[in-house]
Amino acid sequence: MEAKDGASNPTSSTKKKSRKPKYSKFTQQELPACKPILTPASVILIFVAIGIVFIPIGLASLFASERVVEVVHHYDKDCIPLKYADNMLAYIQSSKTNKTCIRRLTIPKQMKSPVYIYYQLDHFYQNHRRYVKSRSDKQLRSKSNENKTDDCAPERYTTKGVIVPCGLVAWSLFNDTYKFSVNNKQLGVSKKDITWKSDQKNKFGSDVYPKNFQSEGLIGGAKLNSSIPLSEQEDLMVWMRTAALPTFRKLYGRIEVDLEADAVVTVTIENNYNTYSFRGNKKLVLSTASWIGGKNYLLGVAYLTVGGLCLFLALAFLLLYLIKPRPLGDISYLSWNRSASGGHIY
Repeated sequence: MEAKDGASNPTSSTKKKSRKPKYSKFTQQELPACKPILTPASVILIFVAIGIVFIPIGLASLFASERVVEVVHHYDKDCIPLKYADNMLAYIQSSKTNKTCIRRLTIPKQMKSPVYIYYQLDHFYQNHRRYVKSRSDKQLRSKSNENKTDDCAPERYTTKGVIVPCGLVAWSLFNDTYKFSVNNKQLGVSKKDITWKSDQKNKFGSDVYPKNFQSEGLIGGAKLNSSIPLSEQEDLMVWMRTAALPTFRKLYGRIEVDLEADAVVTVTIENNYNTYSFRGNKKLVLSTASWIGGKNYLLGVAYLTVGGLCLFLALAFLLLYLIKPRPLGDISYLSWNRSASGGHIY
C-alpha cells in the first residue's frame, strides 16, 4: 500500500512554477516620485507666471527691433536699361552690355556703426534637394579629398581636370558687387569675420585652393582667386551655408563708420547675377543690429501673444472656479498614495 501511494504522488521536491512576478517597488511603481496634482489654484498661478514673464520679454524684443534702422532697395529691375526692359534675360546674359548701375539711398535715421550690408534674393530655392546635395564637403575640408566629387554632378570636371570647389552650390556663387560713397567720399566695406567661425575652422581647409573653377562651359556666378585658400574666401563660405527658405539674406560686408540721418549714400552696383531667368528679385539691405539681431517683429509678437493668451486663460479659469467651484476628487486610491503594506497591482 505504501509503495502504491508513493507511485501515485509526485516527488515532494518538484514544485509548480508560479507565473506571479517577483515583487519590487520598481515594477509596482512605488518608488518615491513627485507627482503633482494640478489644482485650480496651481493652474491659474502657472498661467499668470508665464504671462508675467513672457509679456515683458515681448515688449523688450519689440522695442529693440524698433530701434534697428533698415534701408531696403529693390534694384534688379531699376538697373535694366530701357531698351532691354522687355528682354531682361538678354541683357544679363550678354557680355557686351554695361552692368554698372548707380543708385542713391537716403538714410532715414542715424545708423550707428557697424552698418551691415546684406543682399537679399527672392524665389531662389537653395533648399532644393538636388541643389543642396550638389557639393563635396570632404573636398572642401582637405586637399587629399580633391577627387571626391561623386555628389557634385553636373559641375565635377572640366577638360583640364577636377573642379574645386565642385557642385552647383559653389557654381552659383553670388557675384553682384557694391561700392558706397557719401559726398564723393568712398566708404570702406569690411569683409572680415562675416562668416561663422565654425565654418571657417572646420568646413573649409587652409590647404584647399580653387582649381578649374568657372573656367569652361556655362558660367554660373562669381569667380574665385586661385591663390587664396578656401578658408579665407569668406564670400564663398557665406554662400555655401544654404538657406532654408526661398527668400533669404546673406551678409555681404560691414561699413565701419556712422551714417547720419538724411545722408545720401551713392551705391555703385555691378549687376551681374542672373535672377531674371527664374523671375527672382535682388535687394540691397543696409541695417544696424540690436541684442536680438536685425529688424524682426516676429519674436516680440510671439512672446506677447503667448503671454496675453496665458493671462486670458488664467482669468477665465479664475472666473469659472469662482462661479462654479468643483471639489477635488478622492486621490487616495492611487497606487503611489498607498502604504507599502497595501495591496499590489499585478
